[in-house]
Amino acid sequence: MTERITVNSKIHFGKPYIVGTRITVQNVLELLDEGLSFKQILQDYYPDLQTEDIRACLRYAIALVAAEDIHLTAVHA
Repeated sequence: MTERITVNSKIHFGKPYIVGTRITVQNVLELLDEGLSFKQILQDYYPDLQTEDIRACLRYAIALVAAEDIHLTAVHA
């Protein structure tokens, strides 16, 4: 993981979360997907986080996609 993201099978059923919190990476990514800015997330949802925590969530998601093996199959119409 990173120094800001960790996984513990006893917290959130093993979903990755931000160190020192119980805030999951998924929760942060969903807020970003809704169009919220880093500033809005920090002010309105998670004032205990830092901008770098949100960036770590994005880096975590990027790392997952980068490590994923994708096997495409042609579909004939």
